[in-house]
Amino acid sequence: MAYLARFYDPQDEELPNLLARNTINSEGLTERVSAILAAVKEEGDAALLRFAKQFDKASLSELRVRETEILEAKGKISDDLKRALAVAYNNIFSFHTEQLPQAEKLSVRPGVELSRKIVPIQRVGLYIPGGTAPLFSTTLMLAIPAQVAHCPSVVLCTPPDKDGNINPAILYAASLCGVKEIYKVGGAQAIGAMAYGTQSIKAVDKIFGPGNQYVTEAKIQVSSSCCAIDMPAGPSEVMVIASPASNPDYVASDLLSQAEHGRDSQAMLVVCAGEKEGFAFLDKVEQAIERQLAVLGRHEYLLASLHSSRAFVHPDPRRCAALANAYAAEHLIINMEDEPAEKQLLDWIVNAGSIFLGPYSCESAGDYASGTNHTLPTNGWARSYSGVSTDSYLKKITVQKLSKDGLEDLAPTLLTMSEAEKLTAHRNAVAIRLGGER
Repeated sequence: MAYLARFYDPQDEELPNLLARNTINSEGLTERVSAILAAVKEEGDAALLRFAKQFDKASLSELRVRETEILEAKGKISDDLKRALAVAYNNIFSFHTEQLPQAEKLSVRPGVELSRKIVPIQRVGLYIPGGTAPLFSTTLMLAIPAQVAHCPSVVLCTPPDKDGNINPAILYAASLCGVKEIYKVGGAQAIGAMAYGTQSIKAVDKIFGPGNQYVTEAKIQVSSSCCAIDMPAGPSEVMVIASPASNPDYVASDLLSQAEHGRDSQAMLVVCAGEKEGFAFLDKVEQAIERQLAVLGRHEYLLASLHSSRAFVHPDPRRCAALANAYAAEHLIINMEDEPAEKQLLDWIVNAGSIFLGPYSCESAGDYASGTNHTLPTNGWARSYSGVSTDSYLKKITVQKLSKDGLEDLAPTLLTMSEAEKLTAHRNAVAIRLGGER
């Protein structure tokens, strides 16, 4: 059975259609999300409680997770998972600590001193998806850099189950990162609560985290009016660049591990080879997909995702890199079974959220515990956005200090430029400090 549509040597004019994302019906999405946000803005907690019953089937008496619930979560997860989370925490913490920037200080000329003051964002909101796969790993990915950046106030929102409970692994991961302000709120309404504030939830300065199309649309809407966001992020995606020397089982596993995220996820494959050799390798990958599907769950997501996934074959490595740059994948796996070839492709790549190099760098490592962040730009936004990092939680404020001599030295330049722009008050602010008219 063929799972991936195949294309050999696609032409540039074909790429917009061939590289289009797998999207589900979004008709009326903007209006529905706008209505949810408006309700949260107007009604506050009452709207959140109503939406919890409507969307999560949960009847809640309070929104905030009690401290006792957080403490009890520790006893509800296995020791193996605790050890795994500890390893992941240490790796993520170490890598994100290395990302802390140094404040610059420079005298550009005598009497003109410039610097940057680096400060954490004061209150950040973290959105952790629930649903079919409660992402406790995302809790680490978002909360650890906030911890490293020393953000003084961190709030976490995640949807409850129908009994009004939060997945204990999410609560345990949050406690590892020192997050204590946690609310049982999901979906677009959680984004509205963090952006506008309610009776229970104080508004935040920036919202982080992935989510479904409702969450994504809500983030986009609030970012245009009142609250910063990490990035636009939609359904998850991967592109694998391989060669006929690659292990087809590894390639198939990477495609499937991405496809299982959801029906609207996408798994793309680029094979660097001639037509005959490349299509023969694709046959092996399809057979490997068939074998692995036989022992995997979540078929309703895997098959829907694969239906809109595609495979490309091209003999020119530069063209393969160009395909990858045109797609700008959230996750890009370069698995050529040839280190020089992989390094060459890496040098040519300029658009990707995160790159996984070599046959053993499976995307699962980055999703969970290698140390890099898995909150990444999707839907082509890797052309202009980076993934979440410690830097995402910091602000850089420029500082300048001029002495009188420094201003004297710079005055001819300032006066000339302000006069040329016809901004006389600007000119006056310089001249008045130096004895009036100059």
